[in-house]
Amino acid sequence: MACPRRRHSAASSSDPLGFVIVTHPFHPLNGQRLEILYAKRRGAATVFVCAGGLSGQMTLPQSWTDRGEPPGPGRLSAEGLTELGAATRALQGR
Repeated sequence: MACPRRRHSAASSSDPLGFVIVTHPFHPLNGQRLEILYAKRRGAATVFVCAGGLSGQMTLPQSWTDRGEPPGPGRLSAEGLTELGAATRALQGR
């Protein structure tokens, strides 16, 4: 008995989705530009399946790319966390 497979809708080859830049500060490919093979929904979020990675493809949440929401007020960037750590160490040394 054959198992039914889930189908996802990939973009046709005539409808390129373009590229994304990885923006997650701790991702090993931070700053790299990756070609989007297709996009799909995972729960309420959008993920991109991109060319690259060990298996030839990698899945990235939209929020980890330049197409995600920018950090809102009250959220620290990686640089902000670094500066906060330096300030904390300086205060502890007093």
